[in-house]
Amino acid sequence: MRIYLDNAATTPIDERVIETMLEALRNTNGNPSSIHQEGRTARAAIEQARRQIARMLNASIGEIFFTSGGTESSNMALKRAVQDLGVRRIISARTEHHCVWHSLETLEKEHGVEVIYVEQESNGHIHLEHLETLLQHSESKTLVSLMHANNEIGTLLDLDRVSALCVQYNALFHTDTVQTIGFYPIDLSKTKVAFLTGSAHKFHGPKGIGFIYINNDNMIHPFIDGGSQERNMRGGTENIPGILGMAKALELACVEMEQRRAHIRGLRDYFARELQAQFVGLEFNGDPFGQGHYKILSVGFPPGPRTDLLLLNLDIAGVAVSGGSACSSGVDVGSHVMNALRPGSLQQTLRFSFSHLNTQEEVDEVLFKLKEILG
Repeated sequence: MRIYLDNAATTPIDERVIETMLEALRNTNGNPSSIHQEGRTARAAIEQARRQIARMLNASIGEIFFTSGGTESSNMALKRAVQDLGVRRIISARTEHHCVWHSLETLEKEHGVEVIYVEQESNGHIHLEHLETLLQHSESKTLVSLMHANNEIGTLLDLDRVSALCVQYNALFHTDTVQTIGFYPIDLSKTKVAFLTGSAHKFHGPKGIGFIYINNDNMIHPFIDGGSQERNMRGGTENIPGILGMAKALELACVEMEQRRAHIRGLRDYFARELQAQFVGLEFNGDPFGQGHYKILSVGFPPGPRTDLLLLNLDIAGVAVSGGSACSSGVDVGSHVMNALRPGSLQQTLRFSFSHLNTQEEVDEVLFKLKEILG
């Protein structure tokens, strides 16, 4: 049986979510835009899901819009902020997810937006003093785009401090919370953001469905033209089973948050301790035992013939993890995160990411397989 430790990439869908989606597929057959009973039933189901998600984030119902996932949501936030809200300067980090990074390149090239990257520590933490300096000297309309938790190394952003700085200097704040929704409590009545994004498959929901929170003070035009769906914000017939599945998955994640967190953190910390005890010369990237996401452990193994193919050999041995390295060799162009934080590093980086479904027996088996591979 294979062992899955790549939960920062995607998570197994919860059986209870599957049941919710099956019920929707069987019983919610109308088009939500239709005025007949079947259509009204479908519309009511969508709005109930919207209310659930808004309640769990302490947002208003009218601020939640359904999308295909985190990539679409972040693209919508960044590009519409420029086109509709007059943003001419964006402050971000070189370690952002590719959907943000490449969007910024496009905005810089095609719309003349000034993109500035804030300084970071080698563990990925943002220099908040430098961020404040950049905000102090921003003469044009500015948006700050920083992710809550880095998807490769897990480093956490202080959302409240960045939010406060943006409020102080009249800047908009977009945050990618794809890795943290359902894992950390987020209260949008207290943490002021213009845009926030989430994706269901990161918290044991279905793939291909997500949402964007858009603060009522920052209404934008549709990102996808078409019909009047999503209150004229996104054309296209809604994915009812996906939306209901996402709402159910987030409800379960929030209700079971503390129980899941204790289990996941315990597994990750045990794994880290055993790695340090059993292997020489490895490093942990990010800030895993400080301000880092409890489900992610990014491990740098020393370069050498036994570690060069470690990711592949683990896969052959039945263990699914992700890679990422600052070095570039052939088709492996390396991790942009590690390149930004540790340029020139030769370490072979693997990301182990855990869920509440993993067991200590699985962790012990992974340690055994690592020992077999590395000797």
